[in-house]
Amino acid sequence: MASNFLESGHGLCGHESEFGCSKEELCLLMELRGEEAVAKICECYGDVNGLCARLKTSPNRGLDGKPEDLQRRMEKFGANVIPPKKPKNFLELVWAALQDITLIILVVAAIISLGLSFYHPPSAERHNCSSAATVVENEGEAEAEWIEGAAILLSVVVVALVTAFNEWSKEKQFRGLQKRIEQEQKFTVIRGGEMIQIKVSEIVVGDIAQVKYGDLLPADGVLIQGNDLKVDESSITGESDHVKKKLDKDVMLLSGTHVMEGSGKMVVTAVGVNSQSGIIFTLVGAGEEDGNVDQNNWGKEDSRFPEAENKDGPAVEMQPLETETEPEKKKPVQRKEKSILQGKLARLAVQIGQAGLIMSALTVFILIIRFLIDTFWIQGVVWSYACVPIYVQFLVNFFIIGVTMLVVAVPEGLPLAVTISLAYSVKKMMKDNNLVRHLDACETMGSATTICSDKTGTLTMNRMTVVQAFIANRHYKAVPEPDRIPANILDLLVRGIGVNCAYTSKIMPPERVGGLPRQVGNKTECALLGFTLDLLQDYQAIRNEFPEEQLFKVYTFNSMRKSMSTVLKNPDGSYRMFTKGASEILLEKCSKILVNSGRARGFKDENRLKVLKVVVEQMASKGLRTICLAYKDFPVSDGEPDWENEALILTGLTCIAVVGIEDPVRPEVPEAIKKCQQAGITVRMVTGDNISTARAVASKCGILDTEDNFLCLEGKEFNQLICNPLGQIEQERLDKIWPKLRVLARSSPTDKYTLVKVPAHRQRGRCHCGLHRSLHHPEPPTEALLLRKPYGRTRPLISRTMMRNILGQAIYQLTVTFTLLFAGDKLFNIESGRNAPIEAPPSEHYTMVFNTFVLMQIFNEFNARKINGERNVFEGVFRNPIFCSIILGTYVAQILIVHFGGRPFSCVALNVYQWLWCTLLGFGTLLWAQVVSTVPTKWLKFAYKGDDSDSVLDPGDLDPKTDTCDEGLRRQPVSL
Repeated sequence: MASNFLESGHGLCGHESEFGCSKEELCLLMELRGEEAVAKICECYGDVNGLCARLKTSPNRGLDGKPEDLQRRMEKFGANVIPPKKPKNFLELVWAALQDITLIILVVAAIISLGLSFYHPPSAERHNCSSAATVVENEGEAEAEWIEGAAILLSVVVVALVTAFNEWSKEKQFRGLQKRIEQEQKFTVIRGGEMIQIKVSEIVVGDIAQVKYGDLLPADGVLIQGNDLKVDESSITGESDHVKKKLDKDVMLLSGTHVMEGSGKMVVTAVGVNSQSGIIFTLVGAGEEDGNVDQNNWGKEDSRFPEAENKDGPAVEMQPLETETEPEKKKPVQRKEKSILQGKLARLAVQIGQAGLIMSALTVFILIIRFLIDTFWIQGVVWSYACVPIYVQFLVNFFIIGVTMLVVAVPEGLPLAVTISLAYSVKKMMKDNNLVRHLDACETMGSATTICSDKTGTLTMNRMTVVQAFIANRHYKAVPEPDRIPANILDLLVRGIGVNCAYTSKIMPPERVGGLPRQVGNKTECALLGFTLDLLQDYQAIRNEFPEEQLFKVYTFNSMRKSMSTVLKNPDGSYRMFTKGASEILLEKCSKILVNSGRARGFKDENRLKVLKVVVEQMASKGLRTICLAYKDFPVSDGEPDWENEALILTGLTCIAVVGIEDPVRPEVPEAIKKCQQAGITVRMVTGDNISTARAVASKCGILDTEDNFLCLEGKEFNQLICNPLGQIEQERLDKIWPKLRVLARSSPTDKYTLVKVPAHRQRGRCHCGLHRSLHHPEPPTEALLLRKPYGRTRPLISRTMMRNILGQAIYQLTVTFTLLFAGDKLFNIESGRNAPIEAPPSEHYTMVFNTFVLMQIFNEFNARKINGERNVFEGVFRNPIFCSIILGTYVAQILIVHFGGRPFSCVALNVYQWLWCTLLGFGTLLWAQVVSTVPTKWLKFAYKGDDSDSVLDPGDLDPKTDTCDEGLRRQPVSL
């Protein structure tokens, strides 16, 4: 595309009056790669400084930050915003809700019922056709037959509207949260010579942006200065290899790519929809819900970098653009996969529908056979074509009865109950600042049996401070006074910290009077910078003396090095390198140490072991992160060092100091971990810190107790234990390690992936228990749910205890219903409704049957509140006003239907005596439930052959030595 543009005569080197280059020119420039891009920059602008001059910006001071200049740049080159995808309107959400299989069955049944209700046969001599036909159909009864079908459609409409409104409100809340997050996301730029953090949306073309390890680049740019900068461009190019950025090789930095190593500065050349990722968004549809892209997360540090401690939130990765697919061939639209719970509910609805269909068909068949036998055999009626309309009417009535049975069997309240309960849960979680956009996320989180947590910023507060130091062969338990440190050591210490920390890390004044200074950037580096301030030194003066662009070479921190080094070139041609990193690693590379006299002396193995044991381990045992600070001189007489040979460069160091950095445990963490453990959830710490620090913090959090049967391993040892001599992970080896593993220290991203791959197969459900009760009514979850055993992924939706309760109540309700049906007329001395023709008026007999049946359901809802065998079904009932409202509303509605429903509801008014008996029989479900609770669930082995999933966890019964995950899953192969 770029070459075609050049050949057409427009070219990249065109002149643009205001800024010296146009938006189109810069977009074409950013499509070039590697040395071709470097050559084109040299051809058109001379060098990167020439490009900056064209854009009227300074490589060192950046833009002046004047509002009118920033506004002109936004108007000329666009804003750094990608318009979000237009949300679905309410009608589209309603249509999506109607795709539920249960609702489809209901709609079909309702349409059939409505259609049949309007069929009326022509008049005929009824008495010659059948004695049953002599009962004249009541006109009001016929006119009310449509009510049943209409009521079904109304319930479907309610479900669809509630579901759509829930989705609409969630989308609205989510977009509001996205907007708020966007306002909070910031990136470091240079304006007016000062490094400041601005909103990602405020970045404009011409800004000088600071980039560092862990960043997700928010805009396209050209590299001005870089220190060992490597970028993962797989989100744009699909290539997994990291691309090294150098001024003479490759200077193009693309939005949406991850900085994997190093640091540097770039001049922004394209933003928003004009950037490379913005162009892709435009092509594939910005913000598609089934994608993994979120432009609002630009500028955030990538969650794949556990050592990058600017934990404002995780960045969302971008999927690579597939360029090899043929554009004319459209991929089939993939439906969203249902969650486990959704799948179980769908299967349950289909199974109930199938059973209802079989029973309704059987009922229709029996009614037809009964009618034929009664009419043509018992009554001896002779066949006549004049009676065909009458016979058709009977067949239609029989079919309506069958459809009615099917409609009653299909749980039309199930989708509504699930929707309302989940919407209620989401709203409750919103009050706890937990936004759930996809409801199946509740199920996923509720199914976890293992939590693998990082330490810094998750279990700890991520506000680090140096509280101990080992300097000049003395161990200070608090920050020492500056005059107690030899002057040359103090100078080396402050100089090393100043230049060997990312220049984007700094200490800012507190936001309010009396507040703590603000830590900006990497928190470990901020702790070191704060340490220099505690020593009454000014690190900024050191940085002013050595600007970032004058640093000779920087070995940036990564998970392999576990250290960072910065090389300065002295005026005489010699070099001095400052290094900081994990103490146990760097001390091994030190051959000298600075002592009280300020001079360096030999650092023998016995001295090193003493420092490690007396200083490092003592600090780590108190939960402190230990950092070693060292330096190395490269004299001119030794010649030019081979800077690419890191193994040689990072040897022969001189130890300046070892500092202990405290990161306090969050106050709410120990109690939260205790609740997880009581719930059978295993909590593991996976961190990059050393083993002693990790063990100490884990003990403070409650991950470890006083017993010695837990495993605390380092990443290297972990890999040795789980891999065979060929370096392949073996499931059998892994099974011996992970059940007892609680702390994994000095872990790499690969180690973390290996560990979490196993528990990922072992998620089991706990959210089902809350939903079981929510299917009847919005019953809020309680702390007691955490003491229940998790539900397996393959366990049936209806547990053994639920099956016992269902069967027990079915026995009682069927007994009462059949007794009233066949003996109720005699017991209450009322006219029987059994032998009445189909079109006969309503009777007291059948009204009592109907009323008793409904009241049994109302009282049984109290039983449904406690589905795990609890005796007190009224516990906490008044703390649930929604439940009380539903019960009261249902009872009042039943009274109105019985007394005023008339023919449309096939009811007649009952007297007080009859109401008392109906209420007493309904109340009997509560008494019968106490009897049912005494029946052992082990008698129902046909319901589920595994362990009883409803038993309660006794915290004392939990074996801390092993995980609570399914033992059988240990035999599953692990493929990495």
